[in-house]
Amino acid sequence: MKTITDVKVVLFDLDDTLLDRNKAVDNLFLIVLETCYENVEHLVKKEMLATFKRYDKRSYGYRDKTEVLEAFFDKFPTKHRLPKQEIQAFWNHHFPQCFTVSQETINLVHTLKEKVKIGVITNGTTQRQKAKIRNTNLYHYFDHVFISEEVGFSKPDNRIFESVLNELHMQPEEVLFIGDDIEKDIAGCQNAGIRGIWFNPNKVQHGTDIKPYAEIDELNSVIRHLMKSTRG
Repeated sequence: MKTITDVKVVLFDLDDTLLDRNKAVDNLFLIVLETCYENVEHLVKKEMLATFKRYDKRSYGYRDKTEVLEAFFDKFPTKHRLPKQEIQAFWNHHFPQCFTVSQETINLVHTLKEKVKIGVITNGTTQRQKAKIRNTNLYHYFDHVFISEEVGFSKPDNRIFESVLNELHMQPEEVLFIGDDIEKDIAGCQNAGIRGIWFNPNKVQHGTDIKPYAEIDELNSVIRHLMKSTRG
C-alpha cells in the first residue's frame, strides 16, 4: 500500500462534518423546553421542535440568534420567556454544550494524526466555534483551527483558503479539505486549488456544476482517498 507523501495537512469543516449540528439543535430545543415551558403535550412538542428547527435553519450562519427565540416565543407563548437582551448569551452558553462527537470521528482523527497534521476551517464566531471544539475534546487532535471571524473571510470566499495556505506555508496540493456543503466547502476550497472531498452522508443530489475531488458518505473513507491522493 502506498504511504501518504504529498498530503501534509487534512482540514475539515466543523458543523455537519465532524460534528452533528442537527442533533445539537435537538439538544438545545430540550434545554429551551426545560427552561421556558411546563407540561407540554407530546403532539405540541413535536410541532414546537419542527418550528424551532425551521427557525434555526433560517438563521444559519448569522451571528445573532435573538430572532430565532423571539419568533419561537411569539409562536409558542411561555410563562418563562427569556428577556430579549439575554437570548444571545443564553444561546452562546448552551449551544456549544449541546454538541457531541462520535467514536467514529474520534477514531478517524486519531488515525490521521499519526500520519498528517489535521485541523478545521469553519465559518462562525470565535467564541461559539472554539467552545464546540473544546467541549467535544477535539482540541488535542487539532494542529490548526481557522475560524472565519478571526481570518476575516468566510467560506466559500477562496481568500479564507488562500489565507490558510499562507499561514501553513503549504502548496494547495499538500492539503485536503473535507466538508458537507458543496458550494461553501468544496467550490470554495477548489477555487483556491485545494482538493475537496464532499462529505455527503445523505447522498443528496447537489444539482450544480461543481465537481469534488471525491465524494464520501462516511468519514472513514477519508483514509482511502488519502491513499488515492498519492497517485494524483
